[in-house]
Amino acid sequence: MNTETDQALLARYMRGDREAFATLVVRYQKPMYNAAFWVLRNAEDASDVTQDVFLRVAERCNDYDPKYRFFSWIYRITVNEALNFRRRQAREDELDDDVDIPAAESANPEWQVAEGQQSRRVRAALMSMSTNDRMVLTLRHFSELSYEEIAQVLDIDDKTVKSRLYEARLRLRDLLRDLRTN
Repeated sequence: MNTETDQALLARYMRGDREAFATLVVRYQKPMYNAAFWVLRNAEDASDVTQDVFLRVAERCNDYDPKYRFFSWIYRITVNEALNFRRRQAREDELDDDVDIPAAESANPEWQVAEGQQSRRVRAALMSMSTNDRMVLTLRHFSELSYEEIAQVLDIDDKTVKSRLYEARLRLRDLLRDLRTN
C-alpha cells in the first residue's frame, strides 16, 4: 500500500512522474465516483464525470493549495463537475432500481435479504432528496468530512453546514420513519 502523501505524489507528478498521478487516481477514483453518483443518480454519468475530474486535476494541479487537504480540493472539483454535467443535461434522472447494492458479508441469508432491503430503502430515500441535502449528508456520513472540510468543499460557512446537515437529517428521518425501531 502506498503511504506517500497526496502532496508528495502531486509534486512528483508535476516533475513528470506519471506513476505518481496513477497512484492518486487509484486512491481517489472510488470516492470521487461515489460523490458524482450521489449528485447525478446515474452510474454511467458518474463514471464520465469521474474521468473528467481526473483530467481537470491533471490540467490544474498547479492550482492546488497545499494548506488544504487534497481530498477536499478534488472533492470540490467533483461536485462542481457533477453539478455542471447535470445542468448541461437539464434533466432529472429517475431512480435506477437496477443499481446493485453490495450484499452484507454475513453468512445468514435472512440477514442479507433484510440488509439489502434496508440499504435500498436508505439509498432511495437519499436519492429522492434535494442535491444540497444529499451532498451534505454524504460528505459528513459517507466521506466522514469535518464541518470545516464540508464548508470548504461546498464553499459555504461552518454554521450553514451545521444548519443544512440538521435539516437534511430531519428530512431523511421522516423519509425513513418506518425503518426506525423502538
